[in-house]
Formats: sequence, structure tokens, C-alpha cells
Amino acid sequence: MSTNDALLQRYSDSVLGVFGVPPLVLERGEGCYVWDVDGRRYLDLLGGIAVNALGHGHPALVAAVSRQVATALHVSNLFTSPGQIALAEKLLQISGAPAGSRVFFGNSGAEAIEAAIKLARRTGRPGIVAAQGAFHGRTTGALALTAKAAYREPFEPLIPGVSHVPYGDADALRAAVDATTAAIVLEPLQGEAGVVEPPDGYLRQAREIASDAGALLIVDEIQTGVGRTGAWFGFQHAGIIPDAITVAKGLGGGVPIGALVTFGDEVSGLLRAGQHGSTFGGNPLAAAAGLAVLETIESEGLLAHSTAMGEHLARSVRASDIDGLTGVRGQGLLRAITLREPISAAVAAAGRAAGFIVNPVAPHAIRLAPPLIVSEQQVTSFVNVLPELLQEATR
Repeated sequence: MSTNDALLQRYSDSVLGVFGVPPLVLERGEGCYVWDVDGRRYLDLLGGIAVNALGHGHPALVAAVSRQVATALHVSNLFTSPGQIALAEKLLQISGAPAGSRVFFGNSGAEAIEAAIKLARRTGRPGIVAAQGAFHGRTTGALALTAKAAYREPFEPLIPGVSHVPYGDADALRAAVDATTAAIVLEPLQGEAGVVEPPDGYLRQAREIASDAGALLIVDEIQTGVGRTGAWFGFQHAGIIPDAITVAKGLGGGVPIGALVTFGDEVSGLLRAGQHGSTFGGNPLAAAAGLAVLETIESEGLLAHSTAMGEHLARSVRASDIDGLTGVRGQGLLRAITLREPISAAVAAAGRAAGFIVNPVAPHAIRLAPPLIVSEQQVTSFVNVLPELLQEATR
């Protein structure tokens, strides 16, 4: 029995099985590569599901976290730290938030959504409109906004007042929003649904619908934010100003952190002292990591690189004319390669055997969310092996 298999047996015997049994025990990483406990190397084209924005072991992130661990690992949110203040200021700057905007720090995307739900409730209205296909997390509040029945039904009843409309259908959204609606919550791209893109203009229409009804527009940037789509945040492609955004995943580069950014004085004033909190959120370690990630993306030009590598991937796949592929969706380095047959799990397994980590996000779609530092040669190496992976998956 390999070391990998022996450890997975121990995992099965000791860890609650909410994730099923994983296929690999990963031990270390460097750049865009990770190694399992048996020493096999994989090109990481998933990046911890869009978390490892700078890849593995980036010197800037390692140095920032190491310095902070030696200085102050944690202080309670009864106090603050220079890094927490600097990270909040940086998030407000890169999101283009107007004067009066503010940041709340938690530990995850789900916590950011929980804060967004409480923000919506503070309008005094009961309703939240989300989209079919949406994924906003699995804590019980966030789960009410998540659409997938298999995630929801074992835990119903969930919080009341949440409805779901077809994603990308502005007419359906307008019909669902009225004077009882506190907030519309949408993703710029639906990552967990298979990197599904809305029609052009959808977010602008959502902005108008929310404003007409006096409701908040909250954009979930947990997966799409921090440069993933080639802009700092996905909403910026649409040229709108939301009322709030949720951020997590890539923000800490692997160190847990989430954030709710509220836009403007009026929205920021909805949550007051004592109405929300977090023990670990935005602590010195997480803040140091977040600052290092954002400053490195800026200094290394990774927004433009994300756009260029995403376009290279899409062009290469389309030009390859591989039998069994039907297209490429997404923006920047959040992409799905779509399949004619529902064989994504088999393709992902063939990928691992060939040294590539990809995600079978839907039966007909493979999701790619590599580190923003991924090179053209690394992207090409995956496209070149795709025919072999599809052949292996259909045997």
C-alpha cells in the first residue's frame, strides 16, 4: 500500500466524511506545482479552488506571514492592528468604494455572506432574491441563498424570505423584486454551477432593478474577486457600483480570511456596534497575508497576466479542435472547459494520473482556477494533454 493510500485509510477512519474520501494526500507545493506524499508532482490548475492566488510558497507571502507570526499572531477584535487597518484601506481602494465605505473581516466566504445577510436584514425588509445555480456557502444562513437542492433539503427549514430566479434573466429578476426585497445577491460568474456567465448587461440591469425597488445589490465576489477574472473584482467588468461585496478565497492566498465591503455611508451605517463580530476575522496574521497578496498582484502585474493567460487558454482549447470538447466559458483565470459527454469526473481522474489537478465542477464541465502566476507554457502543457485525457476518460 502506498503512503497516499495508507493515509487515506486513516483519513476515512478519523475525519468526518462530509467531503467524501479525497483522492490525494498533498504534502507540499512550489509555484504552480504540488507534490503528494509519494513524491508525485502535479500542475495545480485548481489553486485550492481559486484560493492560492500567488501559487504555493510565494516568497512575498511567506515573508509577510513569517514576519507577522514572529511579531503578533493574534489580537482580539476588542483591539485592532496596523495591518488590519491597512488591508481595509487597500480593499476600499481597489474596489473603487466611495467615501463612507467600510470593511468587516471574518474568516471565510460563508462568514462574509452571513454578514451580508445581516446587512440586508437591517434594511427592515424581509426578502432576499438570489439566483438559481447560485452557491454562497454552506452555513445555515448562506445555505438559504445557495440554490442546490441536495445541499439545502437535509437542513430545511432555512431562513425564510429567500427566493431564487433564473440566473441571467433580468425580466425574472425584475418580477421577483418589490418593496419587500431587502437585497439582490448575485455572483458575477457562477463558479460552482460550472463557471456560468450571465448575458452582457445583466449586472447593470440588476443594479437598476435594485435601485428602482430601494433594495441593496450585493455582489458575491468570493470566487471571482482578487484578480481571478482579470479585474480586481468581477463587478468592475460591468461598470457598476454595488451596495456591498463579499470577498474571500484568493484574499489570503491560503490564510483563512473573508470580508464584507459596504459601499457608502448609508449602507455602511446599517450594521452598528455589537450587531456582528468575529473572534479571528482580520487578525494580524490574516491581514498580513491579505496585504501581501494584494500588493504582489499589483507589483507583478497579475491582473493583466490573468487576462492574458485566460485568453491563451481559451484560444488554445478552441484552436485544438479536440473531439469531445464543446467550448470554453469564463473570464480571466476562472474557466470551464465544456464536454460533449458527462465524463468530467473521469477526465479529472485521468488528469491526476497524468500529473494535472483540475475540478469536475459539473458532469459536462471541468473547472480551472490556477494560481494567477501560471505560465503560458504550463497552460499549453495541459491543453496538449487534453486529447489523451479525454481518450482515457471514455475507455
